[in-house]
Amino acid sequence: MASVTYRNVVKKFGDVVAVDNISFHVEDKEFLVLVGPSGCGKTTALRLLAGLEEVTSGEILIGDRVVNDVPPKDRDIAMVFQSYALYPHMSVFDNMAFGLKLRKMPKEEIKRRVYEAAEILGITNLLNRKPRQLSGGQRQRVAVGRAIVREPKVFLFDEPLSNLDAKLRVQMRAELAKLHQRLQTTFMYVTHDQVEAMTMATRIAVINSGRLQQIDTPQNLYDHPANLFVAGFIGSPAMNFFAGALHMADGKLVVETDDFVLPIPAERAVQYQKYAGRKIVFGIRPENIHDVHFIPPNIHGERVNVKVDVTELMGNEIFLYLVSGKNSFVARVDPRCRLRVGDQAQVVFDMDKFHIFDAQTEEALR
Repeated sequence: MASVTYRNVVKKFGDVVAVDNISFHVEDKEFLVLVGPSGCGKTTALRLLAGLEEVTSGEILIGDRVVNDVPPKDRDIAMVFQSYALYPHMSVFDNMAFGLKLRKMPKEEIKRRVYEAAEILGITNLLNRKPRQLSGGQRQRVAVGRAIVREPKVFLFDEPLSNLDAKLRVQMRAELAKLHQRLQTTFMYVTHDQVEAMTMATRIAVINSGRLQQIDTPQNLYDHPANLFVAGFIGSPAMNFFAGALHMADGKLVVETDDFVLPIPAERAVQYQKYAGRKIVFGIRPENIHDVHFIPPNIHGERVNVKVDVTELMGNEIFLYLVSGKNSFVARVDPRCRLRVGDQAQVVFDMDKFHIFDAQTEEALR
């Protein structure tokens, strides 16, 4: 078991900076997820830890040991890739045992480790099959089992669920979370899917353009995003944003956009009064915009005139795609809502739950 530390790590491919001065620490036994859009540098950061890429500058530590110049085979890590990379001519048992045989481990120890991993993953009955006889989910379990038998200090996962269908991804997410609890080992997991990150991680590191944007628990990232990028990336559907400004009007602090004005409740206005006169971006999540007929009790609600552009019935909720003047945004409303496409209506913004960002720096205003 071991912690992982990145200290001012930079990786360049020629003139392209793939990882830009990243620093963070992963605690022993933690499940850290690196998340961000395609091409943001998250996989490169993982490959640097695995030793599959060389660090341009900075240090990577596993435990107290700097591993920059340590060969991959001596780093005591195991990696699961997006492609299963199973040997088609070998049985499941031999696929899982292959790395141990290369290390000339005793046969009885190999057998013990393979059967223990197979028991954990529920694939004991598949050990004599070939990969072509397995489903996608079963192949992914074999790939994970091949990593488990190594008994490494750190497990690395590079988008391991991308090739699975939606239902199987949900199932495998739960199984990986349970696996982490059972093995009590450090997990580092790369994905572009923020739902995977939110459901599995102890903490999430959000990366964009090679730079670490924020690292925190899933709930804190959701509730207190550090900047506009994190706010828009974490959450599905994404947070709604409105360009505007903060002003004092009749002794009250208000958010003024081109299409509507929203008074800020007094208890929250205190923290934002010093920003009066500043151009801002107002953010509110879809679930904090309500149908006027289904308003939660005891909220500071402000009404906004809208036109319904699109509706999506999800069964337990409805997504309303709305237009107010030049602004288009999404509301996540009660399934009993009766609004239809083309309706002129009002919705209610919950002014107890909003976010304000500086229009220039895009940083959250606290």
